Amino acid sequence: MQDIPVEFYPDYLPGPLSDALLEALNSKLNWTQESLHMYGKSIPFPRLMAWYGDPGTAYRFSGKTYHPQEPIPELKALMDLLQSDFGKPFNAVLANSYRNGSDSMSWHSDDEPELGPRPFIASISLGASRTFRMRHKSEKTSQGWVLNHGSLLIMKDHSQQDWDHCIPKTKKPVDLRINLTFRFIFPASQP
Repeated sequence: MQDIPVEFYPDYLPGPLSDALLEALNSKLNWTQESLHMYGKSIPFPRLMAWYGDPGTAYRFSGKTYHPQEPIPELKALMDLLQSDFGKPFNAVLANSYRNGSDSMSWHSDDEPELGPRPFIASISLGASRTFRMRHKSEKTSQGWVLNHGSLLIMKDHSQQDWDHCIPKTKKPVDLRINLTFRFIFPASQP
């Protein structure tokens, strides 16, 4: 099996900061339930979403373009922290709210052109623990990580070219989980 191009930090944010962020982001972010249009039907995504970023960081996926809202101070502070710790620029964040074990994200890659050929995506988890899985596109081998409150998982290098990832549903009772995926969006004219 190929090495998976990720870095995992199970205790990236301290507990009190993670607690404060979970509460603040749950109440302050402009959560919406977006839909995917397939076969003439509108199918709601099984989670809530919010897109924040600098001006000009529109993001297109699942046939829809998302225009950024201005990042609230908590998101801006996390962008600055990640940039300081990893030396990578971040100008946008996709927030996902998983309200319970029925909320999920299906297998996919973050391979949209505006992310460039080898995106560096920093994913912070807050709240309930959920399993994150990655599966090689051709070998179909997979690996999972339990993303805890305050953890950070980074996908880098060829992670989006060669691997898919997901958050599967679970029948276990789980509370709210907020996931923040920080990324750099290239201007439309150049990747």
